[in-house]
Amino acid sequence: MFVRNRWVIGNWKMNGTLASNAALLESLSAPKPSVEAQSARLAVCVPAPYLNQTQRALGGTGVLWGAQDLSEHRSGAFTGEVSAAMLKEFGASIVLVGHSERRQYNAESSEDVAAKAAAAFDAGLTPIICVGETLLDREAGVAESTVAAQLAPCAALIQRAGAALVFAYEPVWAIGTGRTATPEQAQAMHAFVRSELASIAPNARDASILYGGSVKAANARELFGQSDIDGGLIGGASLVAADFIAICGSL
Repeated sequence: MFVRNRWVIGNWKMNGTLASNAALLESLSAPKPSVEAQSARLAVCVPAPYLNQTQRALGGTGVLWGAQDLSEHRSGAFTGEVSAAMLKEFGASIVLVGHSERRQYNAESSEDVAAKAAAAFDAGLTPIICVGETLLDREAGVAESTVAAQLAPCAALIQRAGAALVFAYEPVWAIGTGRTATPEQAQAMHAFVRSELASIAPNARDASILYGGSVKAANARELFGQSDIDGGLIGGASLVAADFIAICGSL
């Protein structure tokens, strides 16, 4: 029987200093019993300037690291962009694509997200493909159709990669607001995402789907206990070592 991989991924967003990072990374550098079990993975996605520091601190520890974005292009006249190959040189194994903040503040379309995800996958990185609806979408009753439309441009990649991809459902209304989807709400949307993936490619049903949206140590265990939730994409709590480690222990 196939066992879906379980993940806890910290997203530092645009936070950190060399000094504060050193203390945080040191606390993560010893493998934790909660993530040593088969199919459980712990990772952090850090700002690009800190990839070298992260590589030095976490190399050989079993904790993975990655970036928060990448270019869809391999190289060229794209000032300020970072390619998948560059991320690989710093030992990255994962990269976020389509985070709601990128969609909102950088006007990334779902087609842009699909192109970035394909570039990451083709370079040997695991893209963490983020989808989610706004409060207006949910209140209008179009949460599912919104998420389905975000997944649709990734169809060709989903057919190629299947369960090798990772997805993160992040209700935009629960990111950094202190509001959290109830376990029942989160499970319902994860089940919907899984059914959508299976309709695109049957083996994609076994892709890992993470929940992201104000996950804390206090609610992580109940969220992670839902049948279609395979872990979490953690924002603010990943910047506090004790909180992040406690969340990891909830897997």
